[in-house]
Amino acid sequence: MAEVIWAESALINLIEIAEFIGRDSPTYASAFVARIVDAVDRVALFPRLGRTVPEFGDENLREVIFQNYRIVYRIDGSRVGIVAVRHGAMLLPDDIAKLPWNLP
Repeated sequence: MAEVIWAESALINLIEIAEFIGRDSPTYASAFVARIVDAVDRVALFPRLGRTVPEFGDENLREVIFQNYRIVYRIDGSRVGIVAVRHGAMLLPDDIAKLPWNLP
């Protein structure tokens, strides 16, 4: 099982998603975030589960799709760094492959 580390940028994305959904339904927002976390738990068990991010073609930069959201992560040995959780309609930043996640 891989160690999962959430980058600050990904946590901010998750909070923003929860706040947006929570405007209409706090209960659904909480459940939605829990399901995203469940998807990340599956990645911890099977790091190569997701596809490579098409825009970058880096074998270690991958994503899993959850509903309309892309959960982008980087594999580094036995660790997985979650770098972003973005709506599929949003472009990924050009520097996403370089976002820090491996905190000391």
